[in-house]
Amino acid sequence: MVDLLAIAAHPDDVEQTCGGALLRMAEAGYRTGIIDLTAGDMGTRGTPEIRVAESEDAALILRVSHRENLHFPDARLENTLAGRITLAQRIRELRPHTVILPYWEGRHPDHYRTSEIGYEACFLAGLRKIDQYTEPHRPYKIVYSSIYANVTPTFVVDITQFFDRRMQSLLAYKSQYGSLDEGATLFPDEAEIRDRLAAIARFYGNLIGVKYGEPYVVKETMRVDDLVALPVRSI
Repeated sequence: MVDLLAIAAHPDDVEQTCGGALLRMAEAGYRTGIIDLTAGDMGTRGTPEIRVAESEDAALILRVSHRENLHFPDARLENTLAGRITLAQRIRELRPHTVILPYWEGRHPDHYRTSEIGYEACFLAGLRKIDQYTEPHRPYKIVYSSIYANVTPTFVVDITQFFDRRMQSLLAYKSQYGSLDEGATLFPDEAEIRDRLAAIARFYGNLIGVKYGEPYVVKETMRVDDLVALPVRSI
């Protein structure tokens, strides 16, 4: 079982979007996990076997307690009943309190399909009659990683202490970010990807007065109980 579960479309998505939060929560003593829906088998570089192996190396760096790949069809991901039920079953077994999903809009259809499938699977996982062999479990909180969405985040997580390790986990995908001729015009090299992600993290970190940050969105209103203890300066 895990406390925090990130659900992503492809291996290396989590490392780019919410790896810092996973590291921070693991450091705080929470059990974290990742479910990748596809193995990225339609990608220009690498093979499904290579990418899954690389994801396992990255998981060690991220200190997650559990990682698995459901091997749904890459670039052909559909929000089907079978897919929702499969994911709901894993949610019932892992019993996360909080789930991180991709933002619900994006360039790649697999990303926003994952958001749809993930949300609906979280709901289905709480229905007792959907499966008589496992106990129902509906996550308490769903948050959406919005790092590549042009939206104002609901909140930003300080990942300053964990940014370098997050980059290390991403660069474990040597088939994607190594110096290869295949797809060289499509893929940034290691120096470029470092610069890009550092710039993005610096932008969001600046919003909360830290060096590096990761942005998230929630659909519900956030509750505040102590107005005096609110972080982030206004002026």
